[in-house]
Amino acid sequence: MEARLRELSFLNAGVKIILIDEAKDKKIELYSEGGLMEFIKWLNRNKNVLHKPVYFKKEFDHSTVEMAIQYNDGYNEGIFGFVNTINTVEGGTHVSGFKTALTRALNDYADKNKLLKNLAIQGDDVREGLMAIINLKIPDPQFEGQTKTKLGNSEIKGFMDSITTTALQEFLEQNPPIAKRIIQKVIAAAEAREAARKARELVRRKTAMSIGGLPGKLSDCSSNKLDETELFIVEGETAGGSSRQARDKEFQAILPLKGKILNVEKAAPTKVFSSDEIVNLITAIGTGTGEQFIIDKLRYGKIIIMCDADVDGNHISCLILTLLFRYMPRLIEAGRVFVAVPPLYRIKKGNESYYVYSDDELKRKLERLGGKPDVQRFKGLGEMNPEQLWETTMDPKKRTFKKIEIEDAVEADRVFSMLMGDEVGPRREFIEEHAKLAELDI
Repeated sequence: MEARLRELSFLNAGVKIILIDEAKDKKIELYSEGGLMEFIKWLNRNKNVLHKPVYFKKEFDHSTVEMAIQYNDGYNEGIFGFVNTINTVEGGTHVSGFKTALTRALNDYADKNKLLKNLAIQGDDVREGLMAIINLKIPDPQFEGQTKTKLGNSEIKGFMDSITTTALQEFLEQNPPIAKRIIQKVIAAAEAREAARKARELVRRKTAMSIGGLPGKLSDCSSNKLDETELFIVEGETAGGSSRQARDKEFQAILPLKGKILNVEKAAPTKVFSSDEIVNLITAIGTGTGEQFIIDKLRYGKIIIMCDADVDGNHISCLILTLLFRYMPRLIEAGRVFVAVPPLYRIKKGNESYYVYSDDELKRKLERLGGKPDVQRFKGLGEMNPEQLWETTMDPKKRTFKKIEIEDAVEADRVFSMLMGDEVGPRREFIEEHAKLAELDI
């Protein structure tokens, strides 16, 4: 609630919003005099920015659009579109028009000033490290998409393209030092993209002998029906072996990963696509990444992260989710990503066995059972035999999954940057504030 109200305060400059939490006896006042200029600074507050924010506001056909743009030295893009204060998490014609104009304006400026070094600039290059906010107000918005948060008005794309191109061209011409800094960032991204492409090709050649070009470690399923197939991403060969024996080969595929994958929040694309584990994962999913992402090429209906129920397992899950959020966010938006919830304990009393998933649940169960039952603490998936793993974590009739959703793209971007990025201070503050909510795994 607080995050959404903060967005509204930024989108409606000069309006004070007061949030009162009676349960915690807490009062928060949200007010922004600078609007989008303050919004973009807030989004980039944990990042090293390259220049002052670019801001412009235009009116057309009883409509208004205002934008704020600022680059940081990171590798991820964040483009947040709002239509009549509605967060259009699925994008739409206003975002498409903006992207087209951004690529054209920067390409034209770089070409005119002979800065390109014979490089071909693509959309991914100009958006690396970009933070942008589009605040559009129109009289008759038409929304579409799964959650009705994608703008469908066809005429808006042309308007956005024209307005953004003109505004950016004027800004770049009037601010040569900033323009040069941005172009240098774009050129570095283009060079890294080309290096990453070569790295991907090298990995593809390494795995060319695998059946169908799929990773050699992948234990595929028999069915190719999207709605019923599942890909389990598991940590380590031991858990991979147990899950292979436990699975239903008809519809469940297993891909074991070797330890902790690269933290893509801190890594350049070149390094990301040079990682065998990450390339194997991307190849198994089948959709590609970034601009090349095609949801229709998805090979499995459910992508399930299945890691140990301990601190290391949670960290590995976070690393995988960071990869999916940064490189394949539409996979999450489509409702295809899940996290398996394995049990922490098995309680055995007489001939009966019970599985529990938290310390609180264990305490309640022991109080109800009485006596001195045998309690086994599962340190990892590899400690379960295949029958236990199937019964507790993989059987569709009994298992528990967490479905991963993006309720607020702005807040999700902030949290991923804070928890997985380079800045230590904000992460320390977050840990200190939320430490009392954490469960210790000893």
